[in-house]
Amino acid sequence: MDLNADFSAKVIVHSAQIPWVASPMAGVDRRMLDRIGDEIARATTIVRYAPGSTFSAHTHTGGEEFIVLSGTFQDEHGDYPAGTYVRNPPTTSHTPGSQDGCVIFVKLWQFDMDDRTQFSRRMTDQLAPPTNGIARAELHRDPREVVSYIEISPDTVFVEPAKGGLELLVLDGALDVGAEQLTEGSWLRLPDRADLSAKAGSQGAKVWIKTGHLPYAKAPTA
Repeated sequence: MDLNADFSAKVIVHSAQIPWVASPMAGVDRRMLDRIGDEIARATTIVRYAPGSTFSAHTHTGGEEFIVLSGTFQDEHGDYPAGTYVRNPPTTSHTPGSQDGCVIFVKLWQFDMDDRTQFSRRMTDQLAPPTNGIARAELHRDPREVVSYIEISPDTVFVEPAKGGLELLVLDGALDVGAEQLTEGSWLRLPDRADLSAKAGSQGAKVWIKTGHLPYAKAPTA
């Protein structure tokens, strides 16, 4: 299937307003944001694990990147509480699940196929002191992309270049982008050079953001 597969177009999805769809694994549901392919797909998805649910053991041929939005995600490598950012590059494998249930934001088949850098970290661990109302923690950087966690103070204007495209998920608070208000769970994708200009709401905003990656978007190769 193709969903929001035109990377030259601006896309906004308010994920809290779309229904959960059952995955092939019992107890694991999805809200699809973009997708190229079927079960093997370049995909951006919000995934919900019911308490006690697990996904079968698998290898990430094209890599996996995710944020734990709520609850605790688990695999044989450890426990990952809400606020954790994880990168599992191509060739890594695991058996994911959640004893108490969790929700994650996950991106599949979006790695450089030669990337072998695997790590997990709390997104707030390296948060810099705010400058002009904006505090930033760089989570990952490579020649293809930059991934950051950003806290924006109330009523603060936030501008971010979109060279190579931009993708943003609101984790908390609200962000006004033109006439549209993004709230918790809202996902925005902007094409190459469509720079972001936004303003945080009265409670501020916390966002995950990625830039530079859209020129590399393509369907899985295996």
